[in-house]
Amino acid sequence: MADRTAPNCHLRLEWVYGYRGHQCRNNLYYTAAKEIVYFVAGVGVVYNTREHKQKFYLGHNDDIISLALHPERVLVATGQVGKEPYICVWDSYTVQTVSILKDVHTHGIACLAFDLEGQCLVSVGLDSKNTICVWDWRRGKVLAAAPGHTDRIFDISWDLYQPSKLVSCGVKHIKFWSLCGNALTPKRGVFGKTGDLQTILCLACAKDEVTYSGALNGDIYVWKGINLMRTVQGAHGSGIFSMNACEEGFATGGRDGCVRLWDLNFKPITVIDLRETDQGYKVARGENSRGLSVRSVCWRGDHILVGTQDSEIFEVVVHDRNKPFLIMQGHCEGELWALAVHPTKPLAMTGSDDRSVRIWSLIDHALIARCNMEEPIRCAAVSTDGIHLALGMKDGSFTVLRVRDMTEVVHIKDRKEAIHELKYSPDGGHLAVGSNDNSVDIYGVVQRYKKVGECIGSNSFITHMDWSTDSKYLQTNNGSGRRLFYRMPSGKEVTNREELKLVQWASWTCVLGPEVNGIWPKYSDINDINSVDANFNNQVLVTADDYGLVKLLRYPCIKKGAKFKKYLGHSAHITNARWSHDYQWVITIGGADHSVFQWKFVPERKSKEALHIAPQETLADSNSEESDSDQSDVPEMDSEIEQETQLTYRRQVYKEDLPQLKEQCKEKHRATAMKKRERAPGSRVKLHFIHGYRGYDCRSNLFYTQAGEIVYHVAAVGVVYNRQQNTQRFYMGHDDDILCLAIHPLKDFVATGQVGRDSAIHIWDTEMLKPMSVLKGFHQLGVCALDFSADGKRLASVGLDDNHTIVLWDWRKGEKLSAMRGSKDKIFVVKINPYLPDKLITAGVKHMKFWHKAGGGLIGRKGNMGKTETMMCAVYGWSEEMVFSGTCTGDICIWRDMFLMKTVKAHDGPVFSMHALEKGFVTGGKDGIVALWDDTFERCLKTYAIKRAVLAPGSKGLLLEDNPSIRAISLGHGHILVGTKNGEILEVDKSGPITLLVQGHMEGEVWGLATHPHLPLCATVSDDKTLRIWDLSPSHCMLAVRKLRKGGRCCCFSPDGKALAVGLNDGSFLIVNADTLEDLVSFHHRKDIISDIRFSPGAGKYLAVASGDTFVDIYNVMSSKRVGVCKGCLNYITHLDWDKRGKLLQVNTGAKEQFFFEAPRGKKQTIPSTEVEKIDWSTWTCVLGTSVEGIWPVISEVTEVTAACLSNDRKVLATGDDLGYVKLFRYPVKGKYAKFKRYVAHSAHVTNVRWTHDDSLLVTVGGGDTCLMIWAHEPEGHREFKQCDSEESDIESEDDGGYDSDVTRENEITYTIKALSSNMRPMIGVKPHLQLKEPSVDERGSRPPVSRALPQPEKLQTNNVGKKKRPIEDLVLDLVFGYRGNDCRNNVHYLNEGADIIYHTASIGIVLNLTTSCQSFYVEHSDDILCLTINQHPKFPNVVATGQVGDTGDMSATSPSIHVWDAMTKQTLSVLRCFHSGGVCSVSFSATGKLLLSTGLDPEHTVTIWKWQEGAKVASRIGHTQRIFVAEFRPDSDTHFVSVGIKHVRFWTLAGRALLSKKGVLSTIEDARMQTMLSVAFGANNLTFTGTISGDVCVWKEHILVRIVAKAHTGPVFTMYTTLRDGLIVTGGKERPSKEGGALKLWDQELKRCRAFRLETGQIIDCVRSVCRGKGKILVGTRNAEIIEVGEKNAACNILVNGHMDGPIWGLATHPSRDVFLSAAEDGTVRLWDIPEKKMLNKVNLGHPAHTISYSPEGDMVAIGMKNGEFIILLVASLKIWGKKRDRRSPIQDIRFSPNSRYLAVGSNESSVDFYDLTLGPQLNRINCCRDIPSFVMQMDFSADSNSVQISTGTYKRLVYEVPSGKPVTEQSLIDRITWASWTSVLGDEVVGIWSRNTDKADVTCACVSHSGLNVATGDDFGMVKLFDFPCPEKFAKHKRFLGHSAHLTNVRFTSGDRFVVSAGGDDRSLFVWRCVHAPH
Repeated sequence: MADRTAPNCHLRLEWVYGYRGHQCRNNLYYTAAKEIVYFVAGVGVVYNTREHKQKFYLGHNDDIISLALHPERVLVATGQVGKEPYICVWDSYTVQTVSILKDVHTHGIACLAFDLEGQCLVSVGLDSKNTICVWDWRRGKVLAAAPGHTDRIFDISWDLYQPSKLVSCGVKHIKFWSLCGNALTPKRGVFGKTGDLQTILCLACAKDEVTYSGALNGDIYVWKGINLMRTVQGAHGSGIFSMNACEEGFATGGRDGCVRLWDLNFKPITVIDLRETDQGYKVARGENSRGLSVRSVCWRGDHILVGTQDSEIFEVVVHDRNKPFLIMQGHCEGELWALAVHPTKPLAMTGSDDRSVRIWSLIDHALIARCNMEEPIRCAAVSTDGIHLALGMKDGSFTVLRVRDMTEVVHIKDRKEAIHELKYSPDGGHLAVGSNDNSVDIYGVVQRYKKVGECIGSNSFITHMDWSTDSKYLQTNNGSGRRLFYRMPSGKEVTNREELKLVQWASWTCVLGPEVNGIWPKYSDINDINSVDANFNNQVLVTADDYGLVKLLRYPCIKKGAKFKKYLGHSAHITNARWSHDYQWVITIGGADHSVFQWKFVPERKSKEALHIAPQETLADSNSEESDSDQSDVPEMDSEIEQETQLTYRRQVYKEDLPQLKEQCKEKHRATAMKKRERAPGSRVKLHFIHGYRGYDCRSNLFYTQAGEIVYHVAAVGVVYNRQQNTQRFYMGHDDDILCLAIHPLKDFVATGQVGRDSAIHIWDTEMLKPMSVLKGFHQLGVCALDFSADGKRLASVGLDDNHTIVLWDWRKGEKLSAMRGSKDKIFVVKINPYLPDKLITAGVKHMKFWHKAGGGLIGRKGNMGKTETMMCAVYGWSEEMVFSGTCTGDICIWRDMFLMKTVKAHDGPVFSMHALEKGFVTGGKDGIVALWDDTFERCLKTYAIKRAVLAPGSKGLLLEDNPSIRAISLGHGHILVGTKNGEILEVDKSGPITLLVQGHMEGEVWGLATHPHLPLCATVSDDKTLRIWDLSPSHCMLAVRKLRKGGRCCCFSPDGKALAVGLNDGSFLIVNADTLEDLVSFHHRKDIISDIRFSPGAGKYLAVASGDTFVDIYNVMSSKRVGVCKGCLNYITHLDWDKRGKLLQVNTGAKEQFFFEAPRGKKQTIPSTEVEKIDWSTWTCVLGTSVEGIWPVISEVTEVTAACLSNDRKVLATGDDLGYVKLFRYPVKGKYAKFKRYVAHSAHVTNVRWTHDDSLLVTVGGGDTCLMIWAHEPEGHREFKQCDSEESDIESEDDGGYDSDVTRENEITYTIKALSSNMRPMIGVKPHLQLKEPSVDERGSRPPVSRALPQPEKLQTNNVGKKKRPIEDLVLDLVFGYRGNDCRNNVHYLNEGADIIYHTASIGIVLNLTTSCQSFYVEHSDDILCLTINQHPKFPNVVATGQVGDTGDMSATSPSIHVWDAMTKQTLSVLRCFHSGGVCSVSFSATGKLLLSTGLDPEHTVTIWKWQEGAKVASRIGHTQRIFVAEFRPDSDTHFVSVGIKHVRFWTLAGRALLSKKGVLSTIEDARMQTMLSVAFGANNLTFTGTISGDVCVWKEHILVRIVAKAHTGPVFTMYTTLRDGLIVTGGKERPSKEGGALKLWDQELKRCRAFRLETGQIIDCVRSVCRGKGKILVGTRNAEIIEVGEKNAACNILVNGHMDGPIWGLATHPSRDVFLSAAEDGTVRLWDIPEKKMLNKVNLGHPAHTISYSPEGDMVAIGMKNGEFIILLVASLKIWGKKRDRRSPIQDIRFSPNSRYLAVGSNESSVDFYDLTLGPQLNRINCCRDIPSFVMQMDFSADSNSVQISTGTYKRLVYEVPSGKPVTEQSLIDRITWASWTSVLGDEVVGIWSRNTDKADVTCACVSHSGLNVATGDDFGMVKLFDFPCPEKFAKHKRFLGHSAHLTNVRFTSGDRFVVSAGGDDRSLFVWRCVHAPH
């Protein structure tokens, strides 16, 4: 029998020939040790040129494509390609991994760069967004990530002179990034006129914001800030691939083969032209060469390293620069297939698609000869005497060369297709040539290669050939997997296999044949093995395959799937592998990576000595993953372990999916839900005791706590058991099966892991039973092993996913430190090294692995043992390298480091648990023996057998069998604690007696449950074939047990309690004596399971027995005869009940049918449902019928209600269901979807529920969890106010939560993203910049050469500007009139003890100084601000957070973000980009000021907590299905906060990184209903106040409603403010001002007494949206955009800020001579604003929305156009109406006085302009109108002489008409000569340049030319104000942009003298005043 283990010898990588120059750049550096670091294929290489030695880094599993050197030049970062690519940071000295960074990028990592300190690493991915990611690489943590660019990025670099700044460049772009918080914000480089927009390939940063970059055309572009400053033309002839900065200056390398050196100011120093060198292979480059191309340069002192495209590395010494020294060569691009070894010398020959053949010396590790051929080379062979080298070509020819001098002997072309294989015969006489033409040609060597034979018969291309030793036979393999034999030299096929029996083969390179069967996996039929070579001497075989693996197997290997050792390094397919002539080395060549690897062969005797050398570290072990061949050498798997490895813990429905399922189902049930639903019951239950311990599939899950209690788990409950008092306390935080438990070294905290789709680990306190931290987000399916580190800070966990992922946590912070795939096989145990917390071990099925942490990853190595055994448990010993593990065969393995020292036999059968003591160990095994050992496992000190004989009298139960399998063992308090597979927990005293503490059923489902008719007892029967009687009184013990022949499903006590009937799974049942459990009688009439069994009430005369085969048999108990059979059910029977008289049976079946039968005959009855309710049932355990229809949940499709039981007082119905919920309903449960209380403790399905005889206890049993749970029942009436531990019902009550127009508007508003806004006016037609102009008369060439005409007149009359006209250079924001109050709240605050206030409008934060009225602005937001808060902690004075609108949460620049900034300096402290798509609607700082809470507008309404200083997200959770308005931290907490919204209030706790929440519980107050909650405030002792839509305020204690302050306001309570210093609370709401009440109230700390304030705003209804309290003052923000300060003492109101309440503000007019202006808006007001005074002077209510406004030329009159078509003329002095008129029905869009004050022009939406003559007096009769206007009028301007008017219209056309006749002027030459009095049109040739490229959806909405006529200011739908020169007839004119407004600007005007520009906002209802900065003279 051939040995089936892997071979004992192994390979060690010795040398790699080549360097990756293709498709990579900047990948070659000097390390601090002056070694050279680079990469090739999947290997990082460190090459010491002085000693000519290489070291290898093998931590990658695919091609490396990027490399960066740490500034200290020892550490290297490399990035790879692949589906889940990762970055390794490794030490170039030890070549060991320091850190692994993973789980962010996909496809590959294109660029890497370290920052100046070396703390941060930036990486760029190859994904479609070219994601840029910044890492804290030591911790493996992502600091920030953002989409990089839409096209490839080629280089990225940190600015080494400015912190947190980066530059990236690539295809047609360069971007300058700043890192703040977690946000990377880019600014695109502006190429401007200085250089062409083109691809930038590399860059280097210098001081003073200067960046040098190399471009594709060979220029160097020099940037200052983001602008291109200058270019260095022609620095290289073509693309510059690499740029390297050092102390002396810069080195650049280009495609032209030159390297240039530049000084620090980028002045040229010198050029090194590598094309001139005689080294390398220029010589033979021939006509097909590309010439040399430099891909990487590194300048260090006087040495320069250069890497080329063709895999060469040169070293140049600067002062001897014309003698570059070639230090490394490899094949260039193109596949490498040909490999041959010299028969007598240590030489290897390779030939490649680069057409070169090369000879390598394996001793000197150098290229010694090369020769270029005409064709790509595909195979090679050396003749037996070593004289000739034959090369097979791709074109079907072959060439023979002399090895000595590479001269040609012969060139023959007999074939068309590529030659893939050729071999010389062993006697040297013939050459066999195999081609892709499916044939082999035989040539005679001595006959000058004459063709002497041909082998045909193959149906596919030839892949491999071997000669026999006597040169008489040839065997071939072909592409279709056939193996053929030929006689030589004739080439005749051998068909008779007999004559081949004795053939000896000279070599074996074939992949087919019995000798090499084992190279193929068991079930594979693919040709992925490319090459094989056998080493007959050592009987080993090397194979090379498509996955880049080199494998070593035994030869011959006959059985498929042989064991092997595997070696990584090549990245993609390996094309060939050969042993050297003396078997010292293996040479392998890579196809795509065209590299040559040389491996040293270490034979068996050597490899023993080599063990002391640390094995080469790899992520996939070099010692093979086991192949699964027939495991004859693996011992029989133990049955228990076999069972356990089969368990998958998959669920059909995970609890996490319920909310979605409910939502889906809700839609269906909307209608029924509207009906009045049954209230939840008044009584409740509380978990009291559990009989059960999970031992059958878990190990080591039982411990003593600090207090001496015992902690373990069962079902979904963590149990803390007090053995003195025999009581239990429960941790109920899990919602599904707990699978593992670990205890903190201080024994006060416990970690438990559960089953779940995204399974959670809870760390909780055994005293308080409160979660300290919840870890989620990494393990799928479940968590199967946990361990704390010795210092208690870390926790290791293992998942149940296919890769058994291992995660190392900092559990208090909830941070994942590292993660890695553990193993394909199941892992049973994980342990952290107690001495070195960075190391850990895992053990499991057929493996033991030793891990250490490296950044965000873990590196694992397999333990070296002979045959791999399954490990069940493991512990660390007395020193850091000693490990002891228990195997499935009963041995203890003793390890030192990773090497197995010895094994000791400890138990018969598996060792399931072991525990380390101070001196020694304790072990427990399947044999039921506890053994104590000394500290070296030399001696067994003592054994204890678990037997019934030694049970102490105080035991709480009985042992079912002697020597039960021990699954958990632990020591403490002088005892040994033992957990068994049978679900028992025992305490072994050191002196021997054993006490049983807790027990439950063994493995198998528990279904049968019965409570005794008058004693506190219950009986259970289970699939574990036992019947048990339990005492429910405080002694909580198992009284009796009886083994049954078969498992049972049901049981029932007789009415007198003396007999007990038990139904078994085989269709039989028995009746036993209830005290002794001895048989009274038994029957076997059915084949299927007996599913329910019941005695008739009263005397118990009859027994009804229901079976799975659809019958109910009725027996007479006394006569023991069957008296009746109930027939007619169509499905198996699930439940049955008797009526009180014992005459009627009710039956439920599995098909949800309900039947009635008469007893005792069993006749079927039909009873209408109305009658059923009247029947008096003796018991009710059925789940069907009208009286219980409400128990079926909304999602009844996926879950069944399995059991029900009505209490004896008929008030409460308890149910159990498939999801593990126990629910209580008020009986009868009529109507669908009744409300209930529900309890989670069972994990899987609850199979049965029963009340005890007096209703004091509810008893439930779980199917899969084998538990018997006892719940104490608290009926209605006596209720001490306790924590409600139930959750409220499924469907929130569908009562509406109340209505208010303001709330509805705020809820339904969708915020537009500026960048995506579309046009505000309904325009049609072609945009101006896309219209084709007809050439004017002048341009047609008819103009005379010298014009006698008058000079062209001015375009614009320039008024009141002095002689010297100066253009305007810039605008500076000076003033903003506006406040966002109508849809935002809680956004006005005091700063600096009330000296300043802060608020926001549009996208700017405004700080207003109350003494000077000066405003200052924070303008960093890119879009509208929606929320604002200030940090009240003294450590962070004046720190403000603002959240803005955003698009999708993809972390790009348009994503929503939160800015944290200093209100005084306006400096940004942090930017948090978030996933709240839509925007951020609420922000709140925690008590210490370090955390920030944000709430999103995304559909999930996510709540997120941030560490804002680091920009790190701490936790995030879905908040609610509907809108959340506010979420605020409790003012005294960093972990508790409350969120309120539409029918929602939730109380949240932050535990580690998890957010746990509780819904507010209303049930404590009669008829309280969940309303829409709008605001929140806090009081002492955990009180919370929430303001509702109805005006009430709810008061909550913890999460329970304790009282309601009715009608705190008459309308919605929009805002509440908690004063920190005295606890007083301010509320603001919506109400009419009255004598008693007001919209603002100040309350005491309990919200009992209040004082109301009236806001003297003159509004009918006051609506307060924001309040804040300072010293003696209250600050109020209203819905009407006012901010008012109210004095607390005198209630005096002082209005600080005014604004328009509703927008858009359409009308804007500036006074002809003073710095005041008017605005008119949708809110029906016209307001007069004073710029120098910074305030509103006056306001007129018009009663209708106003649309436009204009001053008369003298400024004495104002004309206002209304939305209803009316217009009004006011006198400015008196504000009296001078005249009004309504000639139109639709809105007036523009209104204008003529410059001579005579005419008034009125333009409307009815496509008309009306003229009125003002000299005719105020009756305003229309004198004329302009017709034929194609669409609505937008803007109008008069000419300076008042004779014409220009009109811009909604079709993008500009028209000119005469005044007052209204005739159109069409002749262009006339129009060109008009001088205009004003210019506000966005159309016309003079302003074509104001239209930008990206206005396809949006428009330029308004414009205004300055009074000087030199500038035009515009406003657009994107909310930008732009400043252009006037006129601007060229398209896309240059301009300056000014941001701040929201989308849609409506109007813009210059004030007199061009001192200011005023812009009016549409969406933001705000007026911005910009100061003009004029150019100097």
